[in-house]
Amino acid sequence: MNEKSFKKIFFISLLIVTSFSMGFTVNSFLDDNNNNNKVIYSNDEVDFSVFWETWGIIEDKYALGPLDYEKMVYGATSGMVDSLQDPYTVFLSPSDKEEFDHDMEGKFEGIGAEIGIRDKFLTIIAPLKDSPAEKAGLLAGDKILKIDEIDAIGIDIDEAVKLIRGEKGTKVVLLVSRDDLDDLDNLAEIEIIRDTIETSTVEWKIISNNIAYIEVSQFRGDTIQEFDNSINDIIIKEPRGMIIDLRNNPGGYVSTLNSMASRFLDKGEVIFIEDFGDEKKEHRASGGKKFTGISIVILINKGSASASEIFAGALQENGIAKLVGETTFGKGLVQEIEELQDGSAIKVTIAKWLTPNGVDINKSGINPDIEVELSFDDYMNGRDPQLDKALELFN
Repeated sequence: MNEKSFKKIFFISLLIVTSFSMGFTVNSFLDDNNNNNKVIYSNDEVDFSVFWETWGIIEDKYALGPLDYEKMVYGATSGMVDSLQDPYTVFLSPSDKEEFDHDMEGKFEGIGAEIGIRDKFLTIIAPLKDSPAEKAGLLAGDKILKIDEIDAIGIDIDEAVKLIRGEKGTKVVLLVSRDDLDDLDNLAEIEIIRDTIETSTVEWKIISNNIAYIEVSQFRGDTIQEFDNSINDIIIKEPRGMIIDLRNNPGGYVSTLNSMASRFLDKGEVIFIEDFGDEKKEHRASGGKKFTGISIVILINKGSASASEIFAGALQENGIAKLVGETTFGKGLVQEIEELQDGSAIKVTIAKWLTPNGVDINKSGINPDIEVELSFDDYMNGRDPQLDKALELFN
């Protein structure tokens, strides 16, 4: 067996293992007898000939240096995932997965902003509280047109993250658009100095006539403990009401969301519904309700996404809270992380989520009960008309 034949057999095996690990299926069906999903793989239904023809041509003829076979396999895997044209389903190399894990632990180096793709533009979902991004004036909804001198229109989100991140003390310049892309007066060049981002996700205080104000910036794994500690302290204060601030909260773990929502809902009340297409699954409150007979207002804006939208929608539709602010981002999709054997992973969209009343908010967002805008001028001058309106509701 020659070297190239050996390599080809090796990488066929690697591709097959990767496909199984990623849950790649050609045909699948539900076995009615034991209700387990079974997957059938058939080479007759998947034609890999073009892939291997291309692989062979590169091996035989590419002349600009040695081939990095691992990089080629990762590139092919990324291409398969990208073909789904779902910005939230992504392949993570081992280094990308490590960065993702660090993000969810709450410590990393960069500018401190959650980004996503909206209407094909790289968009700021939310700058993190007290981050370099927030301090530099980056706002939820800003469309990034350039990263330094690199055109960001149509850029892959993983590539964008790599360009924006960097070591503490280094600089990145973002060209952003705030409103009409054709209006050059609305373009802003924002210079940001990267730093170490260490974030707690829950902060609280008593404000204005014994109203508890609690800000939740993300739904990480440690958020529920921080939240429980905060509300236990709040209960001692016997507040007249509570404001939960979910503005610029980009979301996080569903398990954290379920636990937090259960602190406000009766056991068995619906938090949200997962829509898998051919079936629906209701997520219900598990018990542990902490508050009864207290008025609650939730602040939302276009930076409130994913788990924060689920939380707000659950309390709104169950009659627990009123929403004040602006329509949320509209990320009504549920992702699951599937780890692969070499430390890489795929973050894959497994379902849509619906509000307790069955409303699909993907791309449309959740509307507030009382709409109040917070302008750029308000932001720069320390005014908060959304919080002011929320406080009025307790008078």
